[in-house]
Amino acid sequence: MLTIYNTLTRKKEEFKPLHPGVVNMYVCGPTVYNYIHIGNARSAIAFDTVRRYLEFKGYKVNYVSNFTDVDDKMIKAAAEQGITVPQLAEKYINAFMEDTAAINIEPATLHPRATENITEIIKFVQGLVEKGYAYPKDGDVYYRARKFKHYGQLSGQSLDDLEVGASEHVSTDEVNKKEDPLDFALWKAAKPGEISWDSPWGKGRPGWHIECSVMSTKYLGKTIDIHAGGQDLEFPHHENEIAQSEAETGQKFVRYWMHNGFVTIGKDNEKMSKSLHNFITVHEIIKEVDPQVLRFFMATTQYRRPIQYSQANLTDAQNNLNHIQTAFDNLTYREQDADEGDVQEVTDRLEQFHHQFITAMDDDINVQNGIATVYELVKYANVYAQQDNVNLGAIQAIKKELVELMSIFGVKLEASDNQINDEKIKQLIEERNKARKNKDFARSDEIRDNLKKQGIILEDTPQGTRYKKE
Repeated sequence: MLTIYNTLTRKKEEFKPLHPGVVNMYVCGPTVYNYIHIGNARSAIAFDTVRRYLEFKGYKVNYVSNFTDVDDKMIKAAAEQGITVPQLAEKYINAFMEDTAAINIEPATLHPRATENITEIIKFVQGLVEKGYAYPKDGDVYYRARKFKHYGQLSGQSLDDLEVGASEHVSTDEVNKKEDPLDFALWKAAKPGEISWDSPWGKGRPGWHIECSVMSTKYLGKTIDIHAGGQDLEFPHHENEIAQSEAETGQKFVRYWMHNGFVTIGKDNEKMSKSLHNFITVHEIIKEVDPQVLRFFMATTQYRRPIQYSQANLTDAQNNLNHIQTAFDNLTYREQDADEGDVQEVTDRLEQFHHQFITAMDDDINVQNGIATVYELVKYANVYAQQDNVNLGAIQAIKKELVELMSIFGVKLEASDNQINDEKIKQLIEERNKARKNKDFARSDEIRDNLKKQGIILEDTPQGTRYKKE
């Protein structure tokens, strides 16, 4: 039984989608004014992993993740770069798609943009005005937060506490426009020269929160199964989405709210963010770090837990991934001398690993316990590959299980490229084998060391000497 921790109820709940066999899932995407940093990637990786596991469980997942392609930050960044807001958006949307592809994030079923849905946004805001949940003021339109009786429930804060926090971030101009400091913008009047669209309230653009309410209900329905994003979106973004959506549709907006933990950095475990100027972009790091290692590092921490980004932790991930790849290569190597025969014993053991993995992952997508099962499978694979006699069907079954389970973490397992075309190197390996047989260990070690300098690593196994490129 799959359980998911629901932020709204603050407890794990049995997962039951609204429509059997189908999951409608919305994940808040980036504001595209810069390259995504590791913190942004954490959310994308975490919920891509959730999606992969749901698909592994047999669900059809309709996965929608938006692009915020117009807001204050984008207007400022476009002006600084001397380009238009649409040009800025196109630049960083393309970069996002390239960077996420590198870390093996599956494209969303749909990547809608705010600017593609202006007509629907205006209609949605009009509906809230007509219902008395929103009011226009000098070209802006604000939502009456206190009118929504459940406001503050998602973030677990009282209206009084929220009002104090809101008052600290409201400009004098906004104070004069708003009926209440808690009220938030649905539509913002455009300043001279800014990108804008015509509306019943004058030229302007959408507020940040309204776009996700509009796009999630438009593409997935008035009630969706899963809405996900970083912990920093609980308030105000997701809190405001609930208020807007349920006021307009009159229906429950989201059945399960999922929020991932932060990425921290430095000895003080400071949250990584653009506002703190302590971020590292995916665009830069994958020039230095194998993208598969970065993916594995982030995908194997349970999504609600924080991740400390450090070189030491990346190195640990690299070593762990190497162990898994080596086990896969060991199995591939033994295929060449494997026999036919009964595979039932191995099949039974693999079923145990499979069940153990599902049990771990069904507990709120507990990837840490899930990967622990994979490590046990790796040990079993290595022991089996070292036997004098191995079965081809068994070898292939173990490899298939490893590939399937690792794919849920977004890691592709493939046979390493160990082909050596240089005839001289092959001759050296043969010479070393003869030297070892004649107990000429000095010559044997000399050949090993020389090959290592050329990037060729030798491994002596009961089945003969193996080699691979370093």
